[in-house]
Amino acid sequence: MNRPSLETLFLGFSLLALFAGSASAQDAWPAKPVHIIVPFAAGGVADALPRIVGQKLAEKWNQPVIIDNKVGASGNIGMAEGARAAPDGYTLVLAPTGNLTVNPSLFKLTFDTAKDFAPVTVLATSPNVLVVHPSVPARTFAELIAYAKANPGKLNFASPGEGSGAHLAGELLDIEAGIQAQHIPYKGLAPAVNDLVGGQVQMMFAGISTVIQHVKAGKLVAIAIASPHRSPQLPDVPTVAESGLPGFDVTSWYGLVVRSGTPAAVIDKIQRDAAEALRDPEVRGKLAALGLEPMGNTPAQFAAMIASETGKWSDIMRKANIRPQQ
Repeated sequence: MNRPSLETLFLGFSLLALFAGSASAQDAWPAKPVHIIVPFAAGGVADALPRIVGQKLAEKWNQPVIIDNKVGASGNIGMAEGARAAPDGYTLVLAPTGNLTVNPSLFKLTFDTAKDFAPVTVLATSPNVLVVHPSVPARTFAELIAYAKANPGKLNFASPGEGSGAHLAGELLDIEAGIQAQHIPYKGLAPAVNDLVGGQVQMMFAGISTVIQHVKAGKLVAIAIASPHRSPQLPDVPTVAESGLPGFDVTSWYGLVVRSGTPAAVIDKIQRDAAEALRDPEVRGKLAALGLEPMGNTPAQFAAMIASETGKWSDIMRKANIRPQQ
């Protein structure tokens, strides 16, 4: 019977020590409160989502999960603070789509989103809807595009700012539908929606939760859902894809990231526990009320989403001649 060599024994003990150390770090974490930086003001969907999930995580971890709102510069202030955090998993950042896929091309940042952050999971997605003011003589997507082509430059679309998701969605529609709607940027979502309801602008892409009450009240008309599938909140409204532009997808998402260098075991634990929280019926009910659809994908899947969306929006920005802001 052959005896194992010293090299084989050493390798075996090294692997056992590595696995034991990884498991030990994962089991011991968290040993203190966990902070989630939210780069936007309290009260919105981006603030409510981590509070809802964070409550379940706090119960599971037996540690407080504290929400830190760090507002300003299109979310870049909060992201910058997250980029300076220790790579230990005790500081998470709630990062909406644009902060990871658009802002790196739109702003001169003090951090590198690709190098300074490690993806953990997408907590939830939010379908967007294309809405128009009732004065627009169109009630279907086909009618809207036909009207826009017959009246080039007459339609305009609102957004909460240059380079925002609503802006890029409008530019994508211009490019793919071959129309010439004009962009009207606002300083925030509320004034953009207010002017849309008032008829100062004609159309806009917006999160369903933002405009659904106006749609139900007849103050806005929902033309099409800008996600791959219809929304349970507006089940009778078709998607843009099924209305004539296959593949059209402008879905907003909200992900958790940590400082790069955070141990993989800790990242995996956060992802698994967040995914478990997102399967909780109470959590799912609260998210549905906000117009959110829970996800909880793996770090690798989230990384693939970031790469795909970054390429997509960089191309749209180039075609629409959207230049980096100073």
